[in-house]
Amino acid sequence: MPKIKYLQKLKAKLYKSLVWIWQQEGSAGQRAKGLAVGIFSGCFPFFGLQTLLGISLAGVFRGNLILAAIGTWISNPFTYIPLYWFNYKVGSFLIGNHEDFTKISDLNSYQVWSQSISFITRILLGSIVTGGVSAIVIGSIFYKILQQRKFK
Repeated sequence: MPKIKYLQKLKAKLYKSLVWIWQQEGSAGQRAKGLAVGIFSGCFPFFGLQTLLGISLAGVFRGNLILAAIGTWISNPFTYIPLYWFNYKVGSFLIGNHEDFTKISDLNSYQVWSQSISFITRILLGSIVTGGVSAIVIGSIFYKILQQRKFK
């Protein structure tokens, strides 16, 4: 019985949270832009700066600031590794999958620097593409849902 009450309370809190998200200020476009720029920002490996980036972009694009902060939660401790691995793979695919990683024992300072640049370039390019596509798709879906709810 205690598990059932706990699940009922959890369900009620989740429902209240979703209602709160739906009732955010702004037009459907502003709310969708806020969520989209938050998702875009959350795809970057800038730990601790994703929320600031999302809120800043929401300000520039006149999106909802709170939904921008919520959108950055696309990356969290459960999704960091798969998301950034995927971003790296996308960047590697776009740049070319030539990886010249050598053994650690064979590295000199130049190789460490060049491989770091290669890694950073690949993950940032992948983050831009993944974040952009995700933001457009999820932002568009959210916008359509908000528009449909508006007329009901």
